[in-house]
Amino acid sequence: MRWVLGVLLVTATASGCSTTVAGRALHEGGESAPELERELVGQYFTDFNDAADEGPQTQRDFLRRTQHPDFSDRTCDLGDLVLTVEPALSTLRADRKWKPEDAKKSPRGSVYVVGVSVRIRRDNATLAEQIGSQRVVVLDGRAYGFAPCPTR
Repeated sequence: MRWVLGVLLVTATASGCSTTVAGRALHEGGESAPELERELVGQYFTDFNDAADEGPQTQRDFLRRTQHPDFSDRTCDLGDLVLTVEPALSTLRADRKWKPEDAKKSPRGSVYVVGVSVRIRRDNATLAEQIGSQRVVVLDGRAYGFAPCPTR
């Protein structure tokens, strides 16, 4: 169980989680996020959860394929755990100054933060749930994320 809590903490850290996400949908200039980028972020979470439904290996493959290219060396293996992430897209807003922990610069693309509910499962049993926030970056017409890394 301590390992699961470590996953939650690292998921929160890796994706920049906090307990609240205030505000409305914003883009860099303060206007609403472009509809296409909003749709790409929504589709990212749909695909994330579809991969989770297929099991740990499929989700690992998804996380590897969708890891932001500037941080492709920062992927992790969640073992037999599966994450389900439900975004509150009404909270989607730009986060221009964010950068991953220990990174020297922000990722290329439009960085967004969104409130999420994360469920961690093993063999269809829920081990833990947490509400926080997650970063997704739209770059060259694709949505990218940042794979969570467990700690022990």
